[in-house]
Amino acid sequence: MTTQYYTASSLDGYIATEDDSLEWLFPLADLEQTTYSSFISEVGAIAMGSSTYEWLLRHAVKLGTVDEGVWPYSQPTWIFTTRKLDVPAGADIRFAQGDIQHVHAQMKEVANTKNIWVMGGGELAGQFFDAGLLDELIVQIGSVSLGRGKSVFPRRVFSPTLRLTSVNHISEGMAELRYRIDRGCQAGPA
Repeated sequence: MTTQYYTASSLDGYIATEDDSLEWLFPLADLEQTTYSSFISEVGAIAMGSSTYEWLLRHAVKLGTVDEGVWPYSQPTWIFTTRKLDVPAGADIRFAQGDIQHVHAQMKEVANTKNIWVMGGGELAGQFFDAGLLDELIVQIGSVSLGRGKSVFPRRVFSPTLRLTSVNHISEGMAELRYRIDRGCQAGPA
């Protein structure tokens, strides 16, 4: 079992624009070209922040509209928030706040031998990192620059904490970098 932060980032280190838009990402590569299919097949539990969750409700599920679809994940999903948020029909959504280690322990139990995906955002991944719970970063770097936005990983981390384990050319617009986290060398918030 591995706790992984799997995400996409602009060349200048942002996962979304300041208004949480991901429109920059979609033209860069076809999902079938990426490692997503093999990655998600090994995921047993998902952690996400409320901004990511609300983006999915608006853009993927289209909750409350005539075009409403289904929740895209079969895995139990923990949403880290202090607010009460809507839940799509049939989705295994669990709301969490407070001690990340306690929630991670619940996720490990449910995931069994499968991996835990820290979907985002970057601050949530940083909190898992700070608690010593993050094992791997998988970042697909897009050939765009946003100038400003939501940071991919808002932590100050120096080598050799992140050990590059692979580089994968996905398309003309995207490459994937995998980093193993050496817990003996972790730094803290930026």
